[in-house]
This record gives sequence, C-alpha cells and structure tokens, in this order.
Amino acid sequence: MSTSTAEQQARQRSATVVDKAKTFYDTYGREFKLPDYTMKEIYDAIPEHCFERSAIRSLSYVARDLVLVLAIGYAATYIHLLPSFPLRAAAWLAYAVVQGCVGTGLWVLAHECGHQAFSPSKQLNDTVGFILHSALLVPYFSWKFSHHRHHQQTGNLGKDTVFVPKTRSQKIQSCGGDPAKFPEHAADESRFAELVEETPIATAWHLVQQQIGGWPAYLLMNVTGQKYEGHSTKEVNHFWPLSPLFKPEQRFEILLSDIGLAFALGCLYLAKQRFGMAAVILYYILPYLVVNNNLVMITFLQHTDPALPHYREGEWNYARGAAATIDRELGFVGRHIFHGIIETHVCHHLIARIPFYNADEATVHIRKVMGNHYQRDETNFFVALFRAARTCQWVDDEGDVVFYHNVHGLGANADGAMNRPVKA
Repeated sequence: MSTSTAEQQARQRSATVVDKAKTFYDTYGREFKLPDYTMKEIYDAIPEHCFERSAIRSLSYVARDLVLVLAIGYAATYIHLLPSFPLRAAAWLAYAVVQGCVGTGLWVLAHECGHQAFSPSKQLNDTVGFILHSALLVPYFSWKFSHHRHHQQTGNLGKDTVFVPKTRSQKIQSCGGDPAKFPEHAADESRFAELVEETPIATAWHLVQQQIGGWPAYLLMNVTGQKYEGHSTKEVNHFWPLSPLFKPEQRFEILLSDIGLAFALGCLYLAKQRFGMAAVILYYILPYLVVNNNLVMITFLQHTDPALPHYREGEWNYARGAAATIDRELGFVGRHIFHGIIETHVCHHLIARIPFYNADEATVHIRKVMGNHYQRDETNFFVALFRAARTCQWVDDEGDVVFYHNVHGLGANADGAMNRPVKA
C-alpha cells in the first residue's frame, strides 16, 4: 500500500470518528448532526431585492392595521344594543379576540422597527416603533436592546436572554428538591417523577399562567431569562435604567421608554375618568390581554420544540443558534394579520433586517442552504403548544449540544441516553 493511500484512509477514519462525535439525537430520537453552513452562504443565497426596505410599504401596513383597529372599535359601540346579556358577553369576547389579533399585528410592525427592517431610516423606525409599542404598554427601547441580545445569542444556554430552558438540576430545585438526591440515570427514577408531578392538568394550568402572566413577568422579573449574579430579581427588569440587561450608554433610552409608558397609562387614566373603568376594560384591557397571550404563544413555539437543540459555548455559533428556531403555520391570521412572524421566523433569526414582506421568498433560498436543518412544523398551533409544554421540560446539566427531556417519557429520547456524543 502506498503512503498516499494509507494517509487517505487515515484521514477517512479520522473524519468518520469526528462525524460520529458530532452526531446527536433529538427528543424524538432522530439523528441530528451539527450544522456546518456559514452565514456567508446564507447571505449569498438570498436575492439582493429581498433586503430592500420600503418606508411607504411598511407605513401602509401600519395605516391598514390602525384603520382596522378604529373600525372594530366603532363596531363595538353597538354591542350594548344586543337584546340579551349572553349575546353581549359573546360579542365582547369576539371583539377582544379580533381586536387583540389586530393589535398583535401592530406589535409585530413595531418589532420590525426595532430590527431596522421597517425602513432604511433609523429615525423613522424608532419613532414608529416607540409610538406603537408605547400604545401597547411595551417599553420600546428597553425591549429593543434585550431582544437584540437574544438575536445575537439565540440557542446559547449561557447567554440567550429569553426562553432559556431549565437544566435538570434547576428543574429539581424549582420543585423544591435537592439535585444531589436525584442523580441522573438512577436505577429508580420514580422519586424524581414523584417530585416533578407533571400531569396533563398541571401542564394546562401552567400554560394558563404562562399565557396570561408570561409577558408582564418577563418585563418585570426577567422570567425565562438569564440569572445575573449580584442582582436581585427586582433589579433585573425592563424599566430600571441601571438593570444589568442594559449598557450604561443605553440608560437614556430606557428612561424614554418609561416616559412613553407613563404617557400611555395617563391616557388610559383619562379615558377611565371620561368613560368609566368598565369601558377601559372592555375596549382596551381585554384586547391587551389577547395581545399578550398571542405574543407569548408565538414566541414560546418559535423557540420550544422537541426538534430544536440548545448549545453551550463549545459548539455554539451564530448560524447554529439562529437555526435553533422553527417555522409554523397559522393560515390567514398568521400570514396577513400577524405579518408572517410565525411562518418565516427562521429567516428572521438568520437575518433580522429582511422585511417581513420579503421573508417568504428569502426562506425559499435559505432552505436550499440549510437542508435538513431547516425546521418547519405544520401541526395545529394549539396542539403544538400543549405538546411542547409537556415534552420540553428541561435539558441536561452537561454537554455542548442538548435537547429537551421530560419526566413521562414523551419522545423516543426522553431518558437522555442518546443525547451524548459518541466517544472516539
């Protein structure tokens, strides 16, 4: 055998070992290999016109949504004419859902502003985003800064800023247990299952709490975000200029965000004085709660799925983290009321400044580069929500690439034994 042939075979054996070492298994038990494409390949695959942002086109969507808000609000002024209380109650519920969905669309347009995908003008983007988000009681600049860090560190267990999964030890501690007393892969896991006590009813109750209070809890207490040593929970929020979430040079914008919220709350107070508390609840607060529910549901399902990996520093990079998201389908509402934020989220995480109206076309080209690493799930949105809550409960305490586990064995890989790389 020639020297060159021997060297070639040695390289092939080495490549095989490396390939096995980089093979993992998701929560479904399906083989997962680390993405190896680059952001340059992603950028090169997308036609240049997909990056073009139009202020006129974006403003037209804002105008459309505001007209819808006014029309729906005007229609609601006739609800009191309905002849019975059950009919009026049903009509107000329908109003809250429809108005809340349109409000979610405005939220998404402000989100576009925060990413500078709304127009080429930063001043216009921040002005429109500030007004829209303040009207929805969102601290625009505060959220913009923390959300930017989320995009920079998506899927990084040590640096991502939202929907950071609990580790097994953290899950045990959250249930009041001592991780040392519940070793992983113990012969008897029944004590661990008894401690966690996860049931469908418990999952449903957790989802109710998450959907109602998740967004305010994130803003006020950084729930699902990173822990900051040396800072109390009340210090880590989106309203305090000295919060560790922000850099010193961002403090003025944090104050500006607070002023925007104060103005919006002042307007609500004046509305209460003029029209009464009942009117404020019916016309504003109920749709506001629907907006919050939609926001939490959408973002939770964008980043929580049995197919999605999370990384620690050893294997994380921007392209891998951005791919640790998933596109879903919500039909007409998703594409035309929510402006495609559900259907094209993978593209959005890879290149956030592509405007939403170009994201479908960009996704077609991105998929050619990503191959099997592009994730899409067309399961009914509400079924997917419950499935994710039951299946995706914690990740391993160790390992550079980890997937979700659960206590009740959902998913072929629920015990985590396959989630470790093959050792050479």
